[in-house]
Amino acid sequence: MLTRMHDALRLRTNPAIFFSSAAVIILFVVGTIVFTDALDTGVSAASDWLLTNFGWFYIVGVTVFLVFLIYIAASRYGRVKLGPDDEPPEHSNGAWFAMLFAAGIGSILMFWGVAEPVSHLGDPPRASTGIEPGTVEAAADAMNFTYYHFTLHTWTIFTLPALCFAYFIHKRNLPPRVSSIFQPILGERIHGPIGKTIDVIAIIGTVFGVAVSIGLGTLQINGGLAQVLGIPENALWQLIIIGVVCGLATISVSLGLDKGIKVLSNINIVVAVLLLVFIIVFGPTLFMARGIFESVGTYIQQLPELALWNDTFADTGWQKTWTVFYWAWTITWSPFVGIFIARISRGRTIRQFVIGVLAIPSAFSVLWFGVFGYASFDIEFNQGGGLVDRVVNQGDIPGALFAFLEHYPLAIPVSIVAILLVVIFFVTSVDSAALVVDTMNNGHEDFNPLPQRIFWALAIAVVTATLLVFSGSGGLEALQSTIILIGLPFFVIAYFQIYALMRALREDAGALPRVRMRRWKKVLPPEEVERREDDSDEFSSEYDDSVETVIAPEAVEPAPEFRDPYVDEPKSKSKTKPKRQSTLASRTGSRSPTNVD
Repeated sequence: MLTRMHDALRLRTNPAIFFSSAAVIILFVVGTIVFTDALDTGVSAASDWLLTNFGWFYIVGVTVFLVFLIYIAASRYGRVKLGPDDEPPEHSNGAWFAMLFAAGIGSILMFWGVAEPVSHLGDPPRASTGIEPGTVEAAADAMNFTYYHFTLHTWTIFTLPALCFAYFIHKRNLPPRVSSIFQPILGERIHGPIGKTIDVIAIIGTVFGVAVSIGLGTLQINGGLAQVLGIPENALWQLIIIGVVCGLATISVSLGLDKGIKVLSNINIVVAVLLLVFIIVFGPTLFMARGIFESVGTYIQQLPELALWNDTFADTGWQKTWTVFYWAWTITWSPFVGIFIARISRGRTIRQFVIGVLAIPSAFSVLWFGVFGYASFDIEFNQGGGLVDRVVNQGDIPGALFAFLEHYPLAIPVSIVAILLVVIFFVTSVDSAALVVDTMNNGHEDFNPLPQRIFWALAIAVVTATLLVFSGSGGLEALQSTIILIGLPFFVIAYFQIYALMRALREDAGALPRVRMRRWKKVLPPEEVERREDDSDEFSSEYDDSVETVIAPEAVEPAPEFRDPYVDEPKSKSKTKPKRQSTLASRTGSRSPTNVD
């Protein structure tokens, strides 16, 4: 029946995956609108239970993923190229970074650049340790947590699935689906019910994860328009904003990767850098420069503690609405970002990939949050304040950026530019997500009907409107509660991804033999050699005459000559061709462990 419906609609996708994912999304939307209070109560209760009992699992998990990525980049597998061995990278470093920035964290920078440091300044995460709100100590700790939330750990969540996708798509030439990562475990069953279930979960999670991002962006755009134009912050305007953003994303989707997403990404990075330069020039430049260097040092020093901190003794519940929410939210849309990053990273080695995707955006995040964070602290400490009152006391997190820009020249024009930048960031998020979700449904990246991609863009818009406007809770609270529940299975899946990637690398690279070393004669001190020569025959039996001894170090044989086992030897020009040694051990001069005495 699904196949007949699929053909009647003139689709070119997997019927089971497409209709199952669409059905879950439609049921959620209808259920939320019809059973608003009951569903809101159930989601909130389940989310609270999960935070109480499994919040530590989210926090420890991301740190484990980070350690694994560092290991895999430093290991011998770091030289593995994600694609054919002789193929150069598909995109230049500049274009690659711009697309990473726009698709992954650009929208997050705009929303939290001011709100995050100011929130922690006015409400310190570790107030139980004696840190007072609004103090210098609170500012220093605010930057520690801001860097913790938006640098290495956030990009770890994107990098792990992206690396897995890149390997299995470009190296093993498997379909661009989450189930492909499990091929070393499931084999051909990735095309069966288990594989389809994995893909459905990934698609639903991606839609909800991107919807949360669009929801946050909608709140910020609405707050900016209220600041600049005086329009009200209400459900009607939020629906209008969602419609405009997703409408623009639909146009971008129809243009494709090179003409749509790539162009918008380049515009984003240029405008974002110009905004950053504007703040540096007209802000407390020296104070920001000194503060960034100092905060990076304290962040590195505090990182091991932050990476495993669970607020065990005080149990204030702070992490439930901050760190755990961030990790759950980020990991739900990591399949979308992962496939997108994998798609633009063909031709790079694993080491280049991990360093590029993990370190470079993290460094930019340090600069961005350092500039906006210390500029905000300067307003609080030296310009009469007001940001903490608005963000913490009034709870106006979406309006933090625009309240901040009021303290700078050309506040209205710059705020309009910031609003447009936020809009473009979210357009790139929606069109990238629609393109990737459609790819996960199809199982290939060839031509497919445009209405399929438009459907997913509309699905994201409808889920965003449902969470933000039609849920029983407040907008931000509803987004947090829903995404924490959806994030749990993704953390479980991530551990299987690590196992599957390591298993595939070992299978494809083969096992190296033990290194063969040259042998050395036994060295004795000169005086001991003289004693043994002068000893009478009664002591000679105590020495092993079969062992040759010398005074100076002397090798028994020259060092073995090794060659690259992956490079074929040139063919001999002689008529009599030597017999090719078939095993890796014989070609490298090493012996199999079973033949060692």
